[in-house]
Amino acid sequence: MFSKTPDPTSAPSVQPPALQNRPTSGNTKSVLAQDLRITGEISSTGTIEVLGEIEGNLTARGLVVGAEGRMTGTVSAETVEVKGRLDGRVATINFALRSSAEVAADITYTTLVIESGAQIEGKFTLNKA
Repeated sequence: MFSKTPDPTSAPSVQPPALQNRPTSGNTKSVLAQDLRITGEISSTGTIEVLGEIEGNLTARGLVVGAEGRMTGTVSAETVEVKGRLDGRVATINFALRSSAEVAADITYTTLVIESGAQIEGKFTLNKA
């Protein structure tokens, strides 16, 4: 019904080569804000930072639970860093508990960092494979 004819004097709209056909990389970061409460399955090829509340299953390259964040459920990620609250089960390579962390979970890990002050309840299993 309505259409706009292109302006012959304007330059064509072209994306820079770096953005054309760019493959999905695992270097992306998704931030789930403080006002979000999500129930269900979440998956990402990058890192997810949780500042709100998540209940369900999460699969990602990395997970960061912020100081005010809360994650309840099953987590599968290469790296997990907890500053807030985490309840459930975790399978990871690198697991870091910061001083403000509160964790009640069964964790399978390869590398573990626990800062003084972190509160932990659960079972830790070293993945030897």
